[in-house]
Amino acid sequence: MISELGLGIAFVAGIVSFLSPCVLPIIPGFLAYLAGSSVDKAASDRKAIFLNSLFFVLGFAAIFAILGVLLNTVLEAVAYDAQIWLARIGGVVIIFFGLYLTKLLHIPWLDRDHKLVVKHRFQSRYLTSFVFGAAFAVGWTPCVGAALGSILGLAATAPGSALYLLFAYALGLGIPFLVVGLFAAQASAWIRKYAKVMKYVSIVFGVILIGLGVLIFTQQLNRLASFELLNSFLLQ
Repeated sequence: MISELGLGIAFVAGIVSFLSPCVLPIIPGFLAYLAGSSVDKAASDRKAIFLNSLFFVLGFAAIFAILGVLLNTVLEAVAYDAQIWLARIGGVVIIFFGLYLTKLLHIPWLDRDHKLVVKHRFQSRYLTSFVFGAAFAVGWTPCVGAALGSILGLAATAPGSALYLLFAYALGLGIPFLVVGLFAAQASAWIRKYAKVMKYVSIVFGVILIGLGVLIFTQQLNRLASFELLNSFLLQ
């Protein structure tokens, strides 16, 4: 099982995906659109926007849960020797996405927009929001792809923890969505004010991923776990 550190990194990765410059600015308007409203009317339609935000989050959380179960089932069946190589490959993948997030590595394929587009709207707005959420998880956008890819790489290093890692990622991504759904008008103003600062969040997280990937590749991640136990003992 992976340590609390890994789950914390997965949670932060979800927040980083939410704060990505090509996702964050469109969120308030998109959630209002799902609710059949607008950002200007967000105060009066707060309940409708929040409920549609909730179903949107449930949609992508369901996809991540399914992916976590599949990874957990496949990876746990792999022999121990193969798991060591999976851990090394996972470390390389994490370093790769860390370099991409810090802008030290340019990958044209990731810079292109790869996503599943849902054109059909159902009679139920909640069902529409759920399907859009599922499509959001399946979609591989330049912003979400790097952070999610790093968590999938981390999952390869801990076969029994894929479900927990993806749940932590979904939680980190979902909570901000719900907050914006509840305060869409205020969030829109805040995003316009701090949008330029958000790009540095990805860079800082990229540096963290590079360090994590190096520790995983060199089989030194257990040192962090020992450090956590020492801190817990000293704080008691």
